[in-house]
Amino acid sequence: MATLSNPWHADAPWVEDALREASFGELRFIPYSSNDVYLARLSHPEHGEGLAVYKPRDGENPLWDFPGGLDRREVAAYDFARLLDWPVVPPTVLRPDAPRGVGSVQLFIEHDPAQHYFELREGDAHDMALVRMAVFDLLANNADRKGGHVLLDPTGHIWGIDNGLCFHEEQKLRTVIWDYAGTRIPEAWCESIARARDAIMSEAPEAAPLLAALSRRERRALLARCEAMLVDPVLPEMYPWRCVPWPVV
Repeated sequence: MATLSNPWHADAPWVEDALREASFGELRFIPYSSNDVYLARLSHPEHGEGLAVYKPRDGENPLWDFPGGLDRREVAAYDFARLLDWPVVPPTVLRPDAPRGVGSVQLFIEHDPAQHYFELREGDAHDMALVRMAVFDLLANNADRKGGHVLLDPTGHIWGIDNGLCFHEEQKLRTVIWDYAGTRIPEAWCESIARARDAIMSEAPEAAPLLAALSRRERRALLARCEAMLVDPVLPEMYPWRCVPWPVV
């Protein structure tokens, strides 16, 4: 299956600014999503045209267990990944000036939709990247890590998209990435988690964007999850309650 090409790449040092500053062109509605989602063509005077995924807040369907404003949580997931210094979430910004109202704008990742989690887990080429995704989702309390939310870009890098159901103060982890239960995480990852925890606790400047998106209870819950992972740096077994999203892809 041919992939849709994006001239902008996640490792470009200017890509976050371009997502914030670019003007919107064509919006292409992406069907079969729970909320309104658009593939947006963006144009920047210096960096040319690129593609992004735009999720307007007004297009959200209400959820009984999550407050509105999932676009803020999409951005918060990126901010948390940056705080950890883990490139697991594509660059994501909040755009109050978007065509259909305020919403998240995330760099579109080139990928083959057939190469989702259930394909990528075969063999061992992507094991460590998938383990790190599992750790990230556990810390962020991701309630919706479907197989189709795990993308492989043309460089072989793994990305996690659709992160709007993160950071709830109650335990909400629902993920398909349970194949690595019992895996002990590397010491370097623990050091990253400890640095992020300390930055959140001290309200350091680098943690400000994340803290602005979370309530006090959500902050405390995030810190508790970080601390629990540092005390026992092993991916848990499947929980005895609902812990897998539906549909799984």
